[in-house]
Amino acid sequence: MSQHTVTGADAGVQRNARDSRRASLGSYIGATLEWYDFILYSTAAALIFPTVFFGGIDPALGAALSYATLAGGYVVRPVGAIVFGHFGDRLGRKRMLIITMVLMGVASIGIGVIPGSDTAGPAAAVALVGLRLLQGIAVGGEWAGASLMSIEHARPERRGFAGALVQSGGPSGSVLATLAFGLVSLLPTEQLMSWGWRLPFLASALVVVLAIAIRVGVKESPEFVAAEHVEERPRVPLLSTFAENWKSVLVIVLTALSPFFLQSVTSTFGLQFAIASGNAQPVTLWMLSIANFVSIFATLGFAALSDRVGRVRIMATGFVVSGILVWVAFALLGAHSTFAVLGAFVLLLAIGNAMVAGPLAAYMAELFPVKNRFTGVGVSYQLAATIAAGFAPLIATTLIASANGGTTLLTTFVSVLAAVGLIAALLSRRVRVA
Repeated sequence: MSQHTVTGADAGVQRNARDSRRASLGSYIGATLEWYDFILYSTAAALIFPTVFFGGIDPALGAALSYATLAGGYVVRPVGAIVFGHFGDRLGRKRMLIITMVLMGVASIGIGVIPGSDTAGPAAAVALVGLRLLQGIAVGGEWAGASLMSIEHARPERRGFAGALVQSGGPSGSVLATLAFGLVSLLPTEQLMSWGWRLPFLASALVVVLAIAIRVGVKESPEFVAAEHVEERPRVPLLSTFAENWKSVLVIVLTALSPFFLQSVTSTFGLQFAIASGNAQPVTLWMLSIANFVSIFATLGFAALSDRVGRVRIMATGFVVSGILVWVAFALLGAHSTFAVLGAFVLLLAIGNAMVAGPLAAYMAELFPVKNRFTGVGVSYQLAATIAAGFAPLIATTLIASANGGTTLLTTFVSVLAAVGLIAALLSRRVRVA
């Protein structure tokens, strides 16, 4: 049993097993494709964009500006959560998810065709920032909607696993993105930097059509439909969320800081750190892909376990484990060894992070009533993502520089975030849904 009970219209919900499976599949595929596009940008921001869009300046400054555009996508994610959450709580989940998919497709394809700074000058960077912000707004509304469609279609005893199907879209998208970059990285450097890096972005045109077709066939959330008869929908879900469920927002933000920071810093700075330690870029990308592939099943496994023994118990264990393993993992990332790098990525993503990320979606949904759940889950999740994941590479770079190239300050910071998450998860048992 979980520690929280979903409130609202659940007693009157009529569920269909076929609809539940289709909703979960649609949410998983959609989330995978959304995160493929989003993580594709993160990888390119570390390896490609400093040269292509910020050429002609000091390399260190170019890298910092590239990471700043990465952070910009996170900064606007709460805006997407507010906008899509408002209409998702008032009009339904399904339509919002189709819109977010279209926006993400437009942004990613656009990034694949804009010229570099050698052709367009400063305008290239401006266009990149604009498309990145559009990506962030789309993802801001996507995650909560996809999670709730899967969770609200599922039986109460299966909500952890149903939510994790969307969570596993993160590592699934990472696998696709890093595989795509691993393949194009085999090209000669000149070809990679001129046109090869664009191919993974342009491939979004094909998969977006597939994702939209799947989502059109998914029925609206049965809990949302049933809630019309027992809950009055707030005129402004955002105000309702902070007036009635502010404790839930605070607890979720503090809980999610650690997994967001750890995932982001591993996929961006950790990747760059391993390459700088002498490991070949294509091989390092393959190792990250393998770790993310393992994370898919680890995320689902830990979530299924949370359906049996409780969300908080599994997540609390994950915080303890990740706070310790990060020290081992970063020592391995600094080694000139393929297997050491693989071990580090597995420790960080498939063990420490998956134990927290697996139950996270259901944990969050169970802290809000149906009437403002889209807004509450979306805003809480995206606030944490903006604070932790958006600035993770910049924070990591600063901490490494302050330690004269050492990782002690960075690993200490990760351990502190894990301790904060542990305390927040334990306190969530006292939160009551208004």
